[in-house]
Amino acid sequence: MHFVLVTLDHHLTDAFRQTADRLLQEVGDLELSLHVAADWDGNEAAQEACRQDLQDADMVLVTQMFVPAHADVIRPVLEARRDEYRALVCILSEPGITRLTSMGGFVMGSGSEGGWFRKILARLRGSSGGAGRKSGKQQLSTLRRLPQLLRFIPGKAQDMRQWFLAMQYWLSGSPENLEALLRTLLARYGGDEMEALGRDDVGPRSYPEDGLYHPDLKDAVSGSGSGSGTGADSGSGAGITDDPARLPGAGRPQVGLLLMRSYVLAGNTAHYDAVIRALEARGLGVRAAFAAGLDNSPVVERWFAGGQVETVVSLTGFSLVGGPAWNDSARAASLLEEVDVPYLALQPLEFQTTQAWEADARGLLPLQAALNVALPELDGAIQPTVFSGRSAGDGASRPIEDRVELVADRVERWVRLRTRERGDRKVAVVLFNFPPNGGAVGTAAFLDVWASLLATLEELRDTGHHVGPLPETADALRRSVLGGNREQFGTPANVHARIPVDDHVAREPHLEEIEGAWGAAPGRSLTDGTHLLVQGMEFGNVFVGVQPPFGWEGDPMRLLFEGGFAPTHAFSAFYRWVREDFDADAILHFGTHGAVEFMPGK
Repeated sequence: MHFVLVTLDHHLTDAFRQTADRLLQEVGDLELSLHVAADWDGNEAAQEACRQDLQDADMVLVTQMFVPAHADVIRPVLEARRDEYRALVCILSEPGITRLTSMGGFVMGSGSEGGWFRKILARLRGSSGGAGRKSGKQQLSTLRRLPQLLRFIPGKAQDMRQWFLAMQYWLSGSPENLEALLRTLLARYGGDEMEALGRDDVGPRSYPEDGLYHPDLKDAVSGSGSGSGTGADSGSGAGITDDPARLPGAGRPQVGLLLMRSYVLAGNTAHYDAVIRALEARGLGVRAAFAAGLDNSPVVERWFAGGQVETVVSLTGFSLVGGPAWNDSARAASLLEEVDVPYLALQPLEFQTTQAWEADARGLLPLQAALNVALPELDGAIQPTVFSGRSAGDGASRPIEDRVELVADRVERWVRLRTRERGDRKVAVVLFNFPPNGGAVGTAAFLDVWASLLATLEELRDTGHHVGPLPETADALRRSVLGGNREQFGTPANVHARIPVDDHVAREPHLEEIEGAWGAAPGRSLTDGTHLLVQGMEFGNVFVGVQPPFGWEGDPMRLLFEGGFAPTHAFSAFYRWVREDFDADAILHFGTHGAVEFMPGK
């Protein structure tokens, strides 16, 4: 007996392998194979291996094949061998795959399922779009009732019941439920030699549809979830509650995290745990919530809205309301306006390993860039950052430690900006200066930089920020910033700070790359030989700085396409000084955008 599981991602890979080991101890003549569509992009060998196993299989379970390119890989084999499989179970997939289901007397698309089956599906889905679309919580509630209703109907209804149960097992995909699913299918459709794998039909163990997760709550589940099976309150080791009072960190500024329920139930949470611990190490409390399905609006409204959190960070990689198959950006934007806090969306690597991502000049593959960056940005998400991945042959998601620390630092700054008294906030304004040494400081297309800057400083002062005495006119402001000690240092603007070279060398994390491009510190740009120079002037808690040169001003396109490019010592030191020494809560660029696209990296 060769059983093949084909699914989207690796969240249950480790659980599948453990289940396979246990089943093989009970039945020797059994082979279990797993293929993950996330491994297929650009990997013809992985696609062919899957097709070959499907060609040789006796029983197949296909789930979450809703990406057309993934479905196209396996559809021809499934269509050709459909009638030869002992069972072909296709769930939670695009219609063309789902309709290939054939298990016992239940052959989808043959007309044998009856019109009432289509009515059940319509009731389960609800009408498309808007208020007619059922929430994940409603769908799970409906799905739990169906097997109970079908339990005592004889004939092919029992095979149909198994199809609905398969969905229920998968959507409550703990390791226990995955094992029960495989046992149920093998015992029912695998012939006499597989009957020994069957157990009493108690149904899937249920877990709360929505919940709060924390690693310190492991081995405890509490909540209002209900359903057939052993019950949501029986304990799963998943660390779930619906009571925020049970979470550590009470009295601290709270950060709302959004997680994937499937990963929590599978126990595949090392990447989530790392983010939680990093935020807690910075004095923050964490409310890590998950929702049934991929509509996060119920948990956002319940546990984040109304001033309960200072920032929301999504670790799902998908839209706030929707997911990979659909999204409702209008609903998401409305919800975020109601919550009214910064919303960051991070990316777990799903379709490539960490090593492949690091080696790929593109960074994220196009499919993941669309699903995990573009769609969340339509909701209003900011600061996309890859934070976790996995290694080849390892189904466990692992944190990318330095990026988790970077994210935690950013979140801490967002929280500090929201909670700090206005008079204590520190703001940096960076003025465009291109080309350098050409009188371009404070210039911009269609913007009067100095008049706009003065208006901004006056607005900050009038709203309670500490800005100190201000020049009376825009021209006086310009002369202040561009005058001062500029002649002493031979610079385009006043030198506000001098960074010792030894300090720069000790603190610069990318020193090797910068020296590879510009030589030993301090280089030749904005230096007096022993220091790096920071141009600008402080007005109370506001620093008005002049952006240092990029280094290749005569060939700006080289900044975009040069693979070995690095910013100058002065450029990197300037932004580090603003971030760490001046300790800015916010940075505003006047006259241009920032410099991300000119920097090395993905």
